[in-house]
Amino acid sequence: MSSSKTFKSKYGPWALVTGAARGMGTEFSRQIAALGLNLVLVDMLADELAKVADEIRRNSTVEIRTIVADLSRPDFIETMRQQTSDIEVSLLVSNAAYPPVGLFFDQSLEDKLRMIDVNVRAPLILVQEFGAKMVARKRGGIIMVASASALQGVSYIASYAATKAYNLILAESLWDELREYGVDVLGFMPGATRTTGFVLSKPNTAHTVAAIMETKPTVTEALNALGKGPSRIPGRRNRWTLFLAARILPRKQMIKLVGSNMCQWYGKK
Repeated sequence: MSSSKTFKSKYGPWALVTGAARGMGTEFSRQIAALGLNLVLVDMLADELAKVADEIRRNSTVEIRTIVADLSRPDFIETMRQQTSDIEVSLLVSNAAYPPVGLFFDQSLEDKLRMIDVNVRAPLILVQEFGAKMVARKRGGIIMVASASALQGVSYIASYAATKAYNLILAESLWDELREYGVDVLGFMPGATRTTGFVLSKPNTAHTVAAIMETKPTVTEALNALGKGPSRIPGRRNRWTLFLAARILPRKQMIKLVGSNMCQWYGKK
């Protein structure tokens, strides 16, 4: 990882992390605090968010603000705007997601629309709000947490994969568009990661060949990759597997292969 001084000079003094109460959001918050940036932590889980904030305060000297917000609500940005108007947010980690698992027609339309609100609409609004200010200052960074599922269709998480494809393509496009303004953008594509949400989905991974990563090395790769390219898949095994599969297999076979793995995890179609 870049030195704390270098990272802070490029992306400080404040970072905003969504989905900070659990999983990768919590780990992003810990590692960013260790690099010396003050934090705005955002989540709808008030009690868990407070615990994360207290833990980081005990282990660092950075300033922390918490914002309890539901990113599916159309007015969520008003709360953020009010609570960040006096600070300079130069690192945005758009990490929050709504990831229900199930066959497409077993999921309600309400769930699908909530996915679009949380996974697509909210990141777009956040990038518009904070990215425009970074461009004006000619410095900053944006990490959009997409997913390896963004690379092809995936059974059991069809809508989720589609929303993450939006995040990936937006991030890669903005990487090219904003780099002349000194703003680094990264589309980050983790595969299976042992987060709270992953555990709660209860996948049957007893005989899987997929690599399941831990949150700490996954987040470290994201922070290391910022400013070095448009996108990143964490984990050498994941990168080689996806690279070789994409080169060797026709797209329909790739979709079937990934779908077969999801079927193994979540039950037969």
